[in-house]
Formats: sequence, structure tokens, C-alpha cells
Amino acid sequence: MRLVNPSTPASLEAATAKMRAARVSDVAVEVFRQAWTELARGDTGTLAETQLEPVTDLDSLQDLDPDAEARALGRTAVVKLNGGLGTSMGMDRAKSLVPVREGRSFLELTIDQVRHARERSGARLPLVLMNSFRTREDSLAVLAEHPDLPVDGVDADFLQSQEPKLLAGTLAPVQWPADPDLEWCPPGHGDLYPALLASGMLEQLRAAGFRYAMVSNSDNVGAAPSAAIADWFARSGAPLAMEVCRRTAADRKGGHLAVRRSDGQLVLREKAQTAPEDADAFADVDRHRFFNTNTLWLDLDQVASVLKERGGVLGLPLIRNEKTVDPTDPTSPRVVQVETAMGSAIEVFEGATAIEVPRTRFRPVKTTDDLLLLRSDAFELTDDARLEPVVDPLPLVTLGEHYRTLAAFECRFPHGAPSLREASSLTVEGDWTFGAGVRVVGDALLGATPGARPVPDDATVGPDGVA
Repeated sequence: MRLVNPSTPASLEAATAKMRAARVSDVAVEVFRQAWTELARGDTGTLAETQLEPVTDLDSLQDLDPDAEARALGRTAVVKLNGGLGTSMGMDRAKSLVPVREGRSFLELTIDQVRHARERSGARLPLVLMNSFRTREDSLAVLAEHPDLPVDGVDADFLQSQEPKLLAGTLAPVQWPADPDLEWCPPGHGDLYPALLASGMLEQLRAAGFRYAMVSNSDNVGAAPSAAIADWFARSGAPLAMEVCRRTAADRKGGHLAVRRSDGQLVLREKAQTAPEDADAFADVDRHRFFNTNTLWLDLDQVASVLKERGGVLGLPLIRNEKTVDPTDPTSPRVVQVETAMGSAIEVFEGATAIEVPRTRFRPVKTTDDLLLLRSDAFELTDDARLEPVVDPLPLVTLGEHYRTLAAFECRFPHGAPSLREASSLTVEGDWTFGAGVRVVGDALLGATPGARPVPDDATVGPDGVA
């Protein structure tokens, strides 16, 4: 649907002027300009099933040599996307600072994983964060506590860009004097590429002798450095590789990898890019077998070449994200955030490829449900700071509205997570506070309650409630 007339883009000029006044880089402004124009035209980026073929054959991590030489890893940097605030869990600081296991946060587990990989391989392995203006200070304070981490010639972080939130009706930049910071938003993790270029980090890494980068979300505790994948990627000669996992019935609503029939290029198709008549094919996990874990491997030389050729603008498919300007106030004005996803660059880089990895490399935490599972005894923390499942299948955790924010969640599990090793599922509908030594078995259900209720110390929770 056409929202405004892009031939008279006063709203666009107001938005770009605001970005320049805030000293946003020229590259980021140009990326935003292109995305705004597409948004105003009502572009949807639909990928029809008739345009696609399923991906049927990929290399697999399980077939690689686990003791591959570490030469490629020695030329690899670890980049973590660290711009998220964890707003879905009611947070206003870097999500990577949430304690995950034994008091150690996502970021601290990442630091330990990098240390272990260095010790095992002898690689320098710099750890670089892509921070947002809201996450930088706290995250760098954590890194400063680890003086062994820095690598000569490589900064600890670089900043992703920022862009104005746009009024949903006019696409003009919103004004919110009550809290001007809320007038801005990050442009999604697709900003990785222009941010690497504009910040100078891309050339800094190359000048320091690094050819490759492994990029992943800061909340994915499974994405540890891998000498085997680094060696495979270097030998592939590809500009970009994506780690993918097999889709299951639980993944049918998420995006999938496919092959574009016209040129054989790998592409990602998200639900928002799917026409209603293709909904069944999109959800068919036997036809479209693989989903993106959002862990990518980049050849920095080839990435630099393409960015130079395109003036830093890759033209990634846009994502229209509509919210309120104040996320905590549903009555505040409706705004649009223009975003892109870094994985969609797989369709931009000719010769990009993918590798199938096990679910152990995909352990994101999007909700307090996920956090409770990782904190429980269904996982064990290994010596190399990975969280490995000790039961298969893992229990399904579903916590009700009383547990949605991190603060509410923590006060209802004051003694830590209950034992979930014998559980098939745990569903909590009411307001229950768990005591110490609680054990969950089978398909456990704690129903709705008229008020707060305790789960006593050493209780067993099962299909019939608390015993």
C-alpha cells in the first residue's frame, strides 16, 4: 500500500537531516534513504514459491574433521551482535549482560569460549562487539575486567548506526520531547555491513591480518569458535557462509533457506515475504528443510570489495517493524522502524554458501522460557563454556504472563531453576513462586491461581500439580 508520494519526499529529507545532525555516517544515511523509498512505495519483497527451489544438499559440520588445523581460525575474528536491549524481557540494558549460568552472563560465557579456543588453537581470535548507543558503556565495562582479551591493532567494539523512528502515517521522523532518546532506533543487524565499513573496523581487521569473521548473536550461547568450520569456509572460497539447522514442526512459522531458480543463488524467505497462496509450501519443513541460525562467516576481503563497488549500500530486503514510540506506553504514537537482517545478504554475495550444523550451535534466548531451560539441569556447562543438553528431547517450557519480564521471573525463582531432567514439559499458568530443590516430572502443569501461590521446598511438580 502506498503511504506517501516518494516524488515529494519531505518526510525523507527531514529524517536524513536529523541523521546528519546526529553525525550518522554518510553510508548509513544512504542505506536509510534507499530503505525509506522502498517503504514509501509499499514494496513487500514477496518471494513466490514458483521462483524458488528447495535446498537439498549441503555440507555438514558432522562430516568435517573435528581436529582440523587452526590456520584459518588464526585469521578469524569473532564478532558478536550486541545491540539488543532485551526489551521483550522488560530490560533497558544490554541483553548480553543477563546472568545465564552460575552467575555468568552471555558476554562472560562468550569471553570464556574465546579464551578456550585461543588456548586450544593458538589463534589470536579477537572478540569484537557491534554495540548500539544504548549497550556500549556497560558492555565495554565488562570487557575491561579481562585485560587478556585485547588483540593489538583491533578495537574492542564498533557502533552500529541509528536512525529515526518514523510516524506510521507520514513516514516523517517522530518527535518525542518526553524522552528524545526514544526518537531513535537501531536499523537491525543488517546494519553490520555498512557499520563495519563506516566505523573503519573492516579495514582495521584486515590491516591486523584477519581475513575472516565469524558473526553471531550475543544471546546464542551455542555459537562458539570452530576451527573445523573456519577451515571449511576458507577452503570453500565463498564470500559468505551461513550456519543453518534442520527445521522441525516447531520451526514451520520461521524463515527458510531456498534457491532462486533464475540464477541458482541462495536466498532467505521470511513469512512476511510469502504470499497467502504459498503459506503451505512455506510451512512444509520437509520441502524447505533449513533455517538460518544467524551465525555467518565472512571473507572480509570479498565483503570489502562488494561494499566498495556498491558504495556501502547492499540493498538488503527491508523489514517494516511497527511499534509505539514509547514501547512501555501503548497509547503513544505508532511508529515504523525500518530494519534489515544480516542473513539476507546471502542473496547479495555471488557464490555464498551454507553449512548444516547441529542444534547445539543454536541456543538463543528470546524469552524467559528459554532462560529457565538453560539455567536448569537439563543442560550442563562444559569446560569450554558451552551449554550441552543432557536430555533428549528437551522439555518444553511455557511460562505465563507473571514471568514475562526478567525482574518478575527472577523473583519467582529465588533459588534458581527447578530440576527439569525428568520433565517432558512445564506449563505455568498462575502466579507461582518456586522454592528450593523443586523437581519437575512428566508433563507438569501449574494452573491459574486467584493470587500468588508457593511451590514448597523439595516439592515435585507433575501432571496433577504440586506433590
